[in-house]
Amino acid sequence: MTFDELLRAARESQELVMPGSWSQGRATFGGLTAALMFERMQKLVAEGRAMRSLQVSFVGPVEPEEPASFEAEILREGKAVSQVQGRIVQKGETRLVCLASFGGDRESEVQVAALPAPEATPVSQCMGLDYIEGVTPEFIQQIEMRWAFGNLPFSGKGGRELGGWMQFRTPPETFSDSHIIALVDAWPPAVLPYVKQRVRTSSLSWALDIVHPRPVMEPGDWLLYKVSIDQAGAGYGHTQAGIWTAKGELVALSRQTVTVFG
Repeated sequence: MTFDELLRAARESQELVMPGSWSQGRATFGGLTAALMFERMQKLVAEGRAMRSLQVSFVGPVEPEEPASFEAEILREGKAVSQVQGRIVQKGETRLVCLASFGGDRESEVQVAALPAPEATPVSQCMGLDYIEGVTPEFIQQIEMRWAFGNLPFSGKGGRELGGWMQFRTPPETFSDSHIIALVDAWPPAVLPYVKQRVRTSSLSWALDIVHPRPVMEPGDWLLYKVSIDQAGAGYGHTQAGIWTAKGELVALSRQTVTVFG
């Protein structure tokens, strides 16, 4: 199933089965599960309130090829802001929890332009991260990435930065917040270039802010992603990232805590 087909299924049914083609080891790709949960949460919110902030806790793996329930509720609806909670439950256990803040525009004298996007090698000159059966996660069949910053995972070369260009291999019908959520989580953890052998990592928590007014993006557009490590040690890594359009417009800001098993 394509990403758009899964989004439609999430709008129509509370229970879904994640296809194996979107897996990441024993779990479903976290960006997909977060995006589908967001899609159900967004349905509860009044029009004109854009998603400002999304917080995700990856409690446990959402297993592919098994039914999972997507539950959402409004916690509070104020004059300008709606607070929404979402949960994915599988086999009677909570596997993912989301909190999202949706807010309408306010009049304000505070106007600060975003910092400029980093300079990056053009897409056509960047190395692609291809799908290799048994080596790369299955979901790489769905999302294309071109390396522009930092060293490759498991190279042992280290470095604080990592990232590049990203897009869906099958262009979406439209470019929604759900598409942004899935793309941002596709990149491997920035700590992986420090190790020389394959080790298991997983996202523990994730905070994503989407900037508004959101730049106009068309299906097939490339987005630029660059993540940096704030600190890593004792089996955890703390990172922050920016996401921009090809024109250099800021789209989103991301912070993540990852666990490293090895």
